Amino acid sequence: MQYDQDKFTEFFADAPADIDMGALDMNRIPRHISCIMDGNGRWATARGLARTEGHKAGIVSLREIITAAVRLGVDVLSAYAFSTENWNRPKHEVAVLMHLFAKTFIDELPLLKRENVRVVFLGDISALPSRTREVFEYGLAECRDHTGMTLALAVNYGGRAELVRAARELARNVVSGTITADDIDEDAISAHLYTAGLPDPELVIRTSGEMRVSNYLLWQIAYAEFYITDTYWPDFDRWGLIRAILAFQGRDRRFGGLSAPAR
Repeated sequence: MQYDQDKFTEFFADAPADIDMGALDMNRIPRHISCIMDGNGRWATARGLARTEGHKAGIVSLREIITAAVRLGVDVLSAYAFSTENWNRPKHEVAVLMHLFAKTFIDELPLLKRENVRVVFLGDISALPSRTREVFEYGLAECRDHTGMTLALAVNYGGRAELVRAARELARNVVSGTITADDIDEDAISAHLYTAGLPDPELVIRTSGEMRVSNYLLWQIAYAEFYITDTYWPDFDRWGLIRAILAFQGRDRRFGGLSAPAR
């Protein structure tokens, strides 16, 4: 996706001393950046606040990262918002999160429209509370014709559940005679995932210092580069994103092969 040079320069003015914006190669920005937004609760607890306040602060960070990704010309930004395992959290926290999801989507629609951002959901949103689901469906309709960056929000998402879902769909197609078992290849599986039609993540960012993938995009991140930061998500900002991209651009991506010989 193309970026607007003037808006880019304005948004990324006054870089911190440790960041050399001149070193950023705009021709090597990852097409798909994915964020595991971790540490909201710990951020709040460290400040003597309720965990739910951390989730509210995390929304502010997501807003900044969305804008930054648009300014950088990223094609897809995905974010892990709520996993299938998160239903095991305290009921009050889950209820607050569902309310926040709905309120945030409505509040952020002007931004999404202004920036021409298309929204898709990864996960089974049919299992969400009716009010949250209705707001999501309304927001999807409002952003359906946007042609800019795609924002993919993983809500009620689990990587293993996604693969089971794809396997069942393919099995039904075999039983119905639509395809044969020999037709099932990597492309066929990819076409039955929630991310069908989207490029796989090239860069996965995880905040809060945790070293695990947490059942997230298990198929899609096979060759993604990981960037782990100790920063809690509510403190992750545009400069954190730039640091992650600079680290990505400094890596040798071999995809199982050998590095290109030095010239």
